[in-house]
Amino acid sequence: MSLFAQVATNTQGRDFAVGDIHGHFSRLQQALDRIGFNPVVDRLFSVGDLVDRGPQSEQSLEWLNRPWFFAVQGNHEALAMQLYAGQKLDLDMYRNSGGAWFLDASREKQRLYAGRFSEMPIAIEVMTAEGPVGLLHADCPFTRWGQVRNYLGGQFPRERRTDEIFQWSRSRLKRNDTRGIDEVRAVIVGHTPLRVPKCLGNVFHIDTAGWSEGYFSFVDLATLEVLDRDSRGSSQGKA
Repeated sequence: MSLFAQVATNTQGRDFAVGDIHGHFSRLQQALDRIGFNPVVDRLFSVGDLVDRGPQSEQSLEWLNRPWFFAVQGNHEALAMQLYAGQKLDLDMYRNSGGAWFLDASREKQRLYAGRFSEMPIAIEVMTAEGPVGLLHADCPFTRWGQVRNYLGGQFPRERRTDEIFQWSRSRLKRNDTRGIDEVRAVIVGHTPLRVPKCLGNVFHIDTAGWSEGYFSFVDLATLEVLDRDSRGSSQGKA
């Protein structure tokens, strides 16, 4: 498994990032239709948490097999992998967080999903005409994007504390940290549900609870424009 994935520039269409999906792929498809997404030439990049909470978690494999869909591994994918591997896990917490579909699945089905989730990278770097854009699930533990590439590429020893920041941390939002990440145009993350997207430095937080009572937010990776909930307006770099 490659923990860091690089994706070449899209020369045919548009690239979008989207917030957490959490088993609501029908809602996601409706939102894509509203923004005129064309799967023939456009691509969609997910910040992870494809599963749990919603009724369509099992569709995650179908979406991961689509050639225009890319996703980083969120903490909910990590939870499924932990359970299958027999690692210590608070089962009540997992069930209450929407993991019943996986907890109650057969061992064979668990193997299928956990195996595919393990192939998802922790970070994706998407090239654009203006430079690279990074995607992570929760937060970036480094001040420079090159450190992310080197760490996940195996040039530094892995540390549990650092790994958890990628998938679990909310500290940047809590601190209202506007310092941003160097060596990258922008970093797109999800994990923390917000009423509206928020940009701190060049870190875009775009989980606006499309899986619940909110809506799916999209970022055009070429322009860094954030589409509003009605897909009629946007703000460049002002999530």
